[in-house]
Amino acid sequence: MDQRLENFTTNPPADCNHLADAETHFGKPLPTQYRRFMAEQDGGEGFVGDQYLILWRAAELVEFHREYEAEKYAPGLVLFGSNGGGEAFAFDTREGSMRIVMVPFVGMSLKDVAPVADSFENFLSNLADGTLT
Repeated sequence: MDQRLENFTTNPPADCNHLADAETHFGKPLPTQYRRFMAEQDGGEGFVGDQYLILWRAAELVEFHREYEAEKYAPGLVLFGSNGGGEAFAFDTREGSMRIVMVPFVGMSLKDVAPVADSFENFLSNLADGTLT
């Protein structure tokens, strides 16, 4: 088991069709590390280090993206979870890098985007050691 996730409750593996549907909807492939993680455990919830993390199930990605009107308020971001408080985590597709960013749910705007990691693995590591960058 990944030690970073010892206090994080994961779900059973994702249906790969849900991941493919999300990629079709967003018009972009999801990052390989994230896709691999979701194929093994379909999101989850709990602490990673001292940070709380909710990773949405693959079947929820498109639905929650629509409900938060991300395309209207933060075009180019693909929301995939939250900190359980007021901020969403997203892949930033605007520059093609798919870096991971944090954006507030209330007042969601591209001007409030804060980069937190350059890959999904680094995102988990940054959460675990408390160094979101």
